Amino acid sequence: MTPQLLEHVRAEALFVSDVQSSEPLDPARIRRAVMVSVRRHGSRGCAALVAHEFGEHPDTAVSRMGWVLDAVRRAYR
Repeated sequence: MTPQLLEHVRAEALFVSDVQSSEPLDPARIRRAVMVSVRRHGSRGCAALVAHEFGEHPDTAVSRMGWVLDAVRRAYR
């Protein structure tokens, strides 16, 4: 798995987690949330849920994905 693909999987997993951008987060919390989401849904399941959210709520999904990507990049330096 390439580093870019791994980043995408992590971002999708965080996106579908119950973590909110308003919460104070540290890298350990982000990594735990990613792990729980991947275990719960699998990487393909996370991707499917992200696609569903972009289809149903594109206005909020775009801003959440921006936040998620930033959080993942900080947590997995």
